[in-house]
Amino acid sequence: MSGVARDADVLVAGGGPAGAACAIRLARAGRHVLLVEREAGPREKVCGEFLGADAQACLAALGIDLPALGAVRITEARIARRAAHAAFALPFAAWGLPRSVLDEALLRAAAAAGATVLRGRSVTDATREGDAWCLRLADGARLRAPHLVLATGKRPLRGFARAGATEGWIGAKLHLRLRAPLDAVVLLPFAGSYAGLQPSGDGMANLCAALAPGAAGEARDAERFVGSVRAGSPLAAALLGGAQPCMPRPLTVAGVPYGFLHRDAPAADPALWRLGDQFAVIPSFLGDGMAMALAGGIAAGAAIVSGGSAPDFHAGWRRQLAGPMRIAGLTGFVLRRAPGLFADAVATVPGLARLVARRTRVIGAERPVPAAAVPGRPMAGLR
Repeated sequence: MSGVARDADVLVAGGGPAGAACAIRLARAGRHVLLVEREAGPREKVCGEFLGADAQACLAALGIDLPALGAVRITEARIARRAAHAAFALPFAAWGLPRSVLDEALLRAAAAAGATVLRGRSVTDATREGDAWCLRLADGARLRAPHLVLATGKRPLRGFARAGATEGWIGAKLHLRLRAPLDAVVLLPFAGSYAGLQPSGDGMANLCAALAPGAAGEARDAERFVGSVRAGSPLAAALLGGAQPCMPRPLTVAGVPYGFLHRDAPAADPALWRLGDQFAVIPSFLGDGMAMALAGGIAAGAAIVSGGSAPDFHAGWRRQLAGPMRIAGLTGFVLRRAPGLFADAVATVPGLARLVARRTRVIGAERPVPAAAVPGRPMAGLR
């Protein structure tokens, strides 16, 4: 297949939630989409796996039935305190589901919608060639199309660094089997970092952490990782005591730029689209990363269909995400620096935590559906 060019209307690099959602939206509109995903089959990725009300709305619009996939319903949140913990009812029902299951469902939906999905194929670089973008794959194949969507997750494509991103955080994830079933999402501060624990499906729980720079050693093996989180609070000790890891070691990704929000340079390419973590990286469990990826993918697909430009879309999407990103960033700062103060505030004023949870949503009662690239024009992608 080396040297064979494949023409399409849109090339999508990355088959996670953002890339798959964009491909589905475009394919349903009759566009010829070619999506390249490096994983040949199901695989877990570093992710909190929290699916809030807005993520649910996006998935429903894409034809994804969470209960049918085995997702676990979550209605409560807890935050560790010095001697006890604070708890509050979420202002919406949420779900937990392994990324390996969700990603496969989205890729199946993309293929069913008419997108061409290439699995087990790695992209080495992308170049502008006249009026088209060209993706070169590791096997030598060259794919060309007028539009290129970058949706490669936390790892940027070579030559397309996230300008202004502050690298350093380490994301870690481990699936566990707990001694007792878990029915809530739990925030667990520890040693200048924090973790989230929530049910994940098939009797598992997902322990996902944002580790401070220099703490890579905490995630070198499963027992050390769990032990570090367990030592952070009595709640963590109770929940994680006797936990059995489902993986030999945590999945990790280094250099995660939490707080990054893309801004185009002057004269940015009108047909180069950034989605998911290539556009914005919100702290795990404190914001709306999954909905940001899904809604962004749908909105970008709608913008391409309507003839919009990538810089216009990026500017509008940046405005949409700026508020939730600020709130999640501040929440993460307080949780890391003064976890006791944060938990005490939640225990004293539970409504404050519910307000933060609502204000970090991307779409919903308080926030409109993401707009397309044309100013003032509503996006029809969630029909």
